[in-house]
Amino acid sequence: MSISHVLRVSRFKLSHSSRWLQMGRALLPAVLLSVLVGCSSAVTKLETWEGNPATAVNASTLKAPGAIHVSRVNGRAMSNYLMDDLALDYALLPGENEVVFTYKTIWAKAGVVKNGESKVHVIESEPQVVRFEASPNETYRFEFDKPESRRQAEQVIPEFSAAIVGADGKVLAQSSKWSPADSTLAARTPVLGDQAANDEAWSNDGISSLSRLKAVWATATDEEKKAFLRWAFE
Repeated sequence: MSISHVLRVSRFKLSHSSRWLQMGRALLPAVLLSVLVGCSSAVTKLETWEGNPATAVNASTLKAPGAIHVSRVNGRAMSNYLMDDLALDYALLPGENEVVFTYKTIWAKAGVVKNGESKVHVIESEPQVVRFEASPNETYRFEFDKPESRRQAEQVIPEFSAAIVGADGKVLAQSSKWSPADSTLAARTPVLGDQAANDEAWSNDGISSLSRLKAVWATATDEEKKAFLRWAFE
């Protein structure tokens, strides 16, 4: 075998490898995109309760667009995702529900951007809370005025409010500004119809008062814990 033959074979292999490398680089964005799409589809329906309540089979759905970031539902913290504009569906138990959220819009900056400076303007509302009665197997959505410019968004944000709308287009509730002390609902677990029945279930299950206190404490917010401790030591 001559040296020239070896060199030709080597050049062919290198050229062949380079072609595969270029193809791999070209396909990488498509692969990453498919992975992201797969991940987003896997997390687009989030349960908002703890435990295994029987009413979960009749859960309703709250659809949140990418501009709405839900942080808490009935006192339970919701997961945060790297993609800020990810639209998500939240499964809600039938009955009273409390949803805490913020509204965020992103606007590209005009002109030249300095090194290290953000290329966008982020305009975000104060935390909002909305409370409404969810019916079994119903679908609800957020409805709000969408600004057409950054200036308009800055003007709207201080008084921002969103409505919860049913499938029939009827407004069920309007949001208002929220603070931790405003929360009235704890993370929901299986509940019976009334307090007497609930107490009876706890008793029949052999759960002590101490265990009940621990269970409630685990779902309480920091403000609720502080308020309880102030009451306990007065």
